[in-house]
Amino acid sequence: MNSSRILREALRLTPEYRDYVWGGERLRPGHTPTAEAWIVHESDRIAAGALKDRTLGEVAVEYGEALLGRRALARTGQRFPLLIKLLDCSAWLSLQVHPNDEQAVRLEGSGQFGKTEAWHVIDAAPGAEILCGLQPDTTHEDLAEAIRDGSLLDRMQRLSVQTGDSIFIRPGTIHALGPGLLIYEVQQTSDITYRVFDWNRPATQGRALHIEQSLVVADPQATSSIISLPSLADGQAQRLITCDYFALDVLASQANPIALDTRGESFHAITILEGQAQITGSDWNVTLNRFETALVPAACGAYQLQPLTAFRALKSSVE
Repeated sequence: MNSSRILREALRLTPEYRDYVWGGERLRPGHTPTAEAWIVHESDRIAAGALKDRTLGEVAVEYGEALLGRRALARTGQRFPLLIKLLDCSAWLSLQVHPNDEQAVRLEGSGQFGKTEAWHVIDAAPGAEILCGLQPDTTHEDLAEAIRDGSLLDRMQRLSVQTGDSIFIRPGTIHALGPGLLIYEVQQTSDITYRVFDWNRPATQGRALHIEQSLVVADPQATSSIISLPSLADGQAQRLITCDYFALDVLASQANPIALDTRGESFHAITILEGQAQITGSDWNVTLNRFETALVPAACGAYQLQPLTAFRALKSSVE
């Protein structure tokens, strides 16, 4: 089937859900705890159209550059390169750390990717915090001692966060999300997580600690800082974060359409955080409500994001 024809419009994806102990009820009301919605991942299935029920990973292998774009294809081949989640944190997540690409292969095997990620705070309760990075001058020996004697929390940096903040987390950074946060997370297509401390929850098979792996990949000097939400004019898009693996943009409008273009370089993943919008191409359109996501294939080229109400959205792509 002709890829330029089949991938000429945005793809609605069916999210997958993860029910972890720290989850809440905002992602799937009535189903508690729901911790994560995997809204863009190679295992997600396409919700409608000619590719209905195919996984994003299958479509990436079959259509390659038409879906992924030149940049993504050059970086990870026909593997879909990103994992995007929504996280509803009603309790502290584990203190954890992720490997870089080289460490992922060395520790987990060939074909594995590291986990560089970024967070955007969709909603934050008053007083919400994250733990991110160690106190200055902490050595690797200090870290190992703190992990083993139970004093790691005393060495962590606490950051207050509010709605609209963004945080870039590079591999090696020990971190944890706190209660009262609703988070958008974009990352490499990897879910390798090494738990350092889990708030004394039972270490079940599904929530084991990974002390030795954590000590291999943790960087005591790795920290992060808060990126505040910029002021946006009506119909404006602005870059929040860019790295070797992805770019994250915020888009907002009350009345004016936002013109966007994949230029064949990368797919665009559009997620509505507030309001309602319509993605419109030359002969197609897709309406998105709050927390809904569509993937615009790289072959789509130019399109617009039209406000149906005032909206705020995020766009992830490959740089």
